[in-house]
Amino acid sequence: MTDATMADRDRQADELRLVSWNVNGLRAVLKKEPGFVEVFESLGADVVALQETKLQEGQVELDLPGYHQTWSYAERKGYSGTAVFSREEPLQVIRRIGCPVADDEGRVCALEFPTYWFVDVYTPNSKDQLARLDERMIWDDDYRDFLAGLARDKPVVTCGDFNVAHQEIDLKNPGPNRGNAGFSDEERMDFTHLLDTGFTDTFRARHPDLEGAYSWWSYRFHARENNAGWRIDYFLVSDGVADRVTGASILDEVYGSDHCPVELTIRL
Repeated sequence: MTDATMADRDRQADELRLVSWNVNGLRAVLKKEPGFVEVFESLGADVVALQETKLQEGQVELDLPGYHQTWSYAERKGYSGTAVFSREEPLQVIRRIGCPVADDEGRVCALEFPTYWFVDVYTPNSKDQLARLDERMIWDDDYRDFLAGLARDKPVVTCGDFNVAHQEIDLKNPGPNRGNAGFSDEERMDFTHLLDTGFTDTFRARHPDLEGAYSWWSYRFHARENNAGWRIDYFLVSDGVADRVTGASILDEVYGSDHCPVELTIRL
């Protein structure tokens, strides 16, 4: 865990602890040591959101006592997928946002709770040579509109792998990566537009100048060992509840994926 964020893990009784993790294949993480269940139990979170589960219904059975399990599967086997495990039972669940390019890819789990909406997202990757950038732009527009609609009802907390490093501080090597997938001008501009719609990047709000804080590392070139990473996993909250955030952390001591979990504590 980044030193500057260790104190953020101290939690008051009335706080919610929320965790987001791109597991890059849940079945693979279940087989590692420590396995997913052990990591999950160690987090002690009220809500845990996963991205890139890469499985279909019935392929795994998780024993998570005290948690309601909400899954969103891609139609394509072994691809994408999201899940949310929550202590509180949701009032309703939305799995599609009405986007024509990626609604069948299991990219959203939106859960309504009495005081807020919790939305887990796995944003489409623009791919090498920005081959999917046009579809990504459509998704960004539709997802922004979807969140804005929810926010008219009650505050929104959205988390997940947004597949973009917003600012130069959010990746180790911004110069060579400018224009690449995840750091193109178009993707960064769309993320700015999302924030301008009424959302706060909680980690950057609490740690505006903290460098070297990343949530994803390539498996190549010893990137994690050298901390040559990107911050592409976020917790965003409606601006109206940003002052209720009590902690925002990157749990980089947790292994098992090319991403590490990110955490938010908030009073709602």
